[in-house]
Amino acid sequence: MVIDKIENYRLYSQLTQRLAKGFEFITTTDLKAIASGKHEIDSDKIFAIVQEYDTKDESECVLEGHHKYIDIQYVIRGVELMGFAPLTNQKMVEEDLEKDYTFYEGDTSLLRVEEGMFTLFFPEDLHRPCVKVGEVSKVKKVVVKVKI
Repeated sequence: MVIDKIENYRLYSQLTQRLAKGFEFITTTDLKAIASGKHEIDSDKIFAIVQEYDTKDESECVLEGHHKYIDIQYVIRGVELMGFAPLTNQKMVEEDLEKDYTFYEGDTSLLRVEEGMFTLFFPEDLHRPCVKVGEVSKVKKVVVKVKI
């Protein structure tokens, strides 16, 4: 798991060519103007999902993990807490391998992620996004899915 400011993306874009393409999308696209929804970057290998939502109480947010994709979660506007826990022996609640998600029960460490910051979540990293920081915040975020 990585958390950093977008100015430092080059430190991580060198890990794989696909991560580099994902960061290129984030740094060259007018994300403030982009519409919500799915945006293809490189067929099913790399795509972006732009989301706009209100943050919620931690109890309303789901702990999730992925098997086929790395998530680059970049906050375009707003602030949220993202829970993080390494995948160990958490109880699985629901799984859809076709849609590449598994939901779990478990505790997380909360990290503050605000405008201009991103996180990288690998398959070994469980995450609970969308948690409010004190008051509810309107967030616009892009999640770039990078196939492993």
